Amino acid sequence: MRALKRVVAVGALTVPLVIGCAGLASATEGIDANFGKGFFVANQNGAGVAAVESHVGPDGISHADFWIWADDNGVSGSFTGAGASAPKG
Repeated sequence: MRALKRVVAVGALTVPLVIGCAGLASATEGIDANFGKGFFVANQNGAGVAAVESHVGPDGISHADFWIWADDNGVSGSFTGAGASAPKG
């Protein structure tokens, strides 16, 4: 049962990542450069997910990375994000 809960937790955490990647792939206006990388694992030791994303485009730049890990001791994680937008005019 614990393994099933871990798989469900990882699935719930990766769905927004997959939807976000589909949104990036469909953005075609202007010149954009995107990079994304994700990783997830679920095994007898626990379950976790991690990702990194960077974007450079006409409106600015952004970068984000995160990780989440769940095991018998609880859930832990971290998030970092930064960005800057180009002035309009």
